[in-house]
Amino acid sequence: MTLPASEHLINRELGQLEFNRRVLAQAEDPTTPLLERLRFLCIFSSNMDEFFEIRVAGLKEQIRLNPLHAGPDGLVPRQVLKEVARQAHALIARQYDLFNNEVIPALAEEGIRFHKREQWTPEQAAWIRAHFFNEVMPVLTPIGLDPAHPFPNVLNKSLNFAVELAGKDAFGRNSGRAVVQAPRSLPRVIQLPREVASCEYSFVFLSSILHAHVGELFSGMEVQGCYQFRVTRNSDLFVDEEETKNLREQLQGELPHRHYGDAVRLEVSDRCPEEMADFLLAQFKLGRDDLYQVRGPVNLVRLMTVPDRVDRAELKYPPFTPGLPARLAKQPDLFKAIGAGDILLHHPYQSFQPVVDFIRQAAADPNVLAIKQTVYRTGTESELMRQLIAAAQRGKEVTAVVELLARFDEEANINWAERLEAAGAHVVYGVVGHKTHAKMAMVVRREGDRIKRYVHLGTGNYHARTARIYTDFGLLTCNPELCQDVNDVFMQITGLGDAGEHTYLLQAPFTLHSRMIQAIRNETERARRGEKARIVAKMNALLEPGIIGALYEASQAGVHIDLIVRGVCALRPGIKGLSEHIRVRSILGRFLEHTRIFHFHNGGAEDVYLASADWMDRNFFRRIETCFPVLNATLKRRVINEGLKPYLKDNVKAWEMLPDGSFRRRARRGKAFEAQAHLLGLLSA
Repeated sequence: MTLPASEHLINRELGQLEFNRRVLAQAEDPTTPLLERLRFLCIFSSNMDEFFEIRVAGLKEQIRLNPLHAGPDGLVPRQVLKEVARQAHALIARQYDLFNNEVIPALAEEGIRFHKREQWTPEQAAWIRAHFFNEVMPVLTPIGLDPAHPFPNVLNKSLNFAVELAGKDAFGRNSGRAVVQAPRSLPRVIQLPREVASCEYSFVFLSSILHAHVGELFSGMEVQGCYQFRVTRNSDLFVDEEETKNLREQLQGELPHRHYGDAVRLEVSDRCPEEMADFLLAQFKLGRDDLYQVRGPVNLVRLMTVPDRVDRAELKYPPFTPGLPARLAKQPDLFKAIGAGDILLHHPYQSFQPVVDFIRQAAADPNVLAIKQTVYRTGTESELMRQLIAAAQRGKEVTAVVELLARFDEEANINWAERLEAAGAHVVYGVVGHKTHAKMAMVVRREGDRIKRYVHLGTGNYHARTARIYTDFGLLTCNPELCQDVNDVFMQITGLGDAGEHTYLLQAPFTLHSRMIQAIRNETERARRGEKARIVAKMNALLEPGIIGALYEASQAGVHIDLIVRGVCALRPGIKGLSEHIRVRSILGRFLEHTRIFHFHNGGAEDVYLASADWMDRNFFRRIETCFPVLNATLKRRVINEGLKPYLKDNVKAWEMLPDGSFRRRARRGKAFEAQAHLLGLLSA
């Protein structure tokens, strides 16, 4: 395998920032509905939080442990961190500029106002003061800083206030400084009641309320300054799977430490004086590059609730009702419907309810003997999990492969695992050293004198809420060979044995990488023989050097390659002599593009695969993933026509990648065409 030279690869962290730049562009776009622009600002904040918690934290850890080790792109971690800081500061400055100068004024024009302290009317000020004494002050614990009260251990991403004081307290102390931590139970945005509101929707920030009344917490002392701050910490969990005897117990013990990992970023108000900023940086052992001074609330992500609290349909994306495949609309019995042929579901345009009904009907059906399902992300409220529990309580053999190390969903998965075990289900935690990221469910049913299997395979999680905002494909099938393959994977995970050969299913960490390389090389050889050769692939991220090297070779042989990559892409397209036949585009819009589709022309056979895996090192080598062919010719054509062609045609929400790793909006030529809007019109009810 020929690996690409370092100069032909884009750095992962910088690619992630480039993706976040495209997310921010959705908030900049005046054609995006106004409340959705606010929502995209919050999504950008959430993305940046995770970027610092995981990627920047990882860079700092690399600098500490192995500072001279270069990544595949040839950059050492200190070089990457320096460039990350430069770009992140610019992006966050643009975010607040957009928030203050465009989105907030536009919302005010629509009767949705966020009132600053100096704008409060006497009636509003009186209501806010009463709210402070009744709802806020009782749960606050101010901490004066002195030898008996050192700087508190501040929670990750919590809202805090550094207070400068003059005078002496009841004990004659005067340290001059205190910290007030805002409990997470307090909402960060408070809606004013109609009797004091100055417009249809009047909001005030918790930070404004605290700033106005912080003096009430320090009786007899004078507040000379109050400055909000927020620290972001390393949130990656370390669990030694090789050494632990009980992964769930160790993870339960480790989760609380996530809130108190090493600090990686400090956010403060732009009104915070340098002396106070330096004091806070010293407390968290951070440098000036780690300081982000912002003009507005330091926790914009907490405004995510506002669009849902404002009943203004014209300022949001129009509602839609997910559709149903015709066969399911006519035949509610899923086992009969699947028995008549494979069923393809395209979320969110088509409903996720058939997947829930698949497990619900299996749980209630006396002929169903067993249900097996992987659990990666399901959410804290999950009808699917409740149905698995119900099935176990009814005496069915229920096996749940629960991935405890699904980042930021660990606690929810632990809770579901405990409830499933209590109901009598078999709960296993996958394979040591490999996250179980495959999305599969299997039902074993007695039909007359034989046992028949039914399977669901998907590209996305078993999560009903994200199924309304993520694009994914799901396949319901009773194809005997494919069902046998799925059964074998479950047996691998829960039991002991070798990998074996599957008839159709490609599986990481065993066959997926080699078969993808083989498929790319097959197109390469066909191109060299003068035959038509074509690859179209859609995924969330493309990082694995072996795949990138194979794609470069295919391009040099004349294979035409279109890559639709939502997030990070380490491949450099459009370089003469290397990748001139490769085009990379990214689609960002109303829905988060999550489907993984791999299409190879293969001499006219038009092979189409759907997968749970991106083309990343971790997916190929450190996770259990499934990739399955679409065997039915009609459904294969649907995947191409719905999952690929509209995205290649999109000239509204499409971005094109340049050789230097940056993206530019695709130039609009001819009639406007937006893939997601087209699919809503085609598939929704």
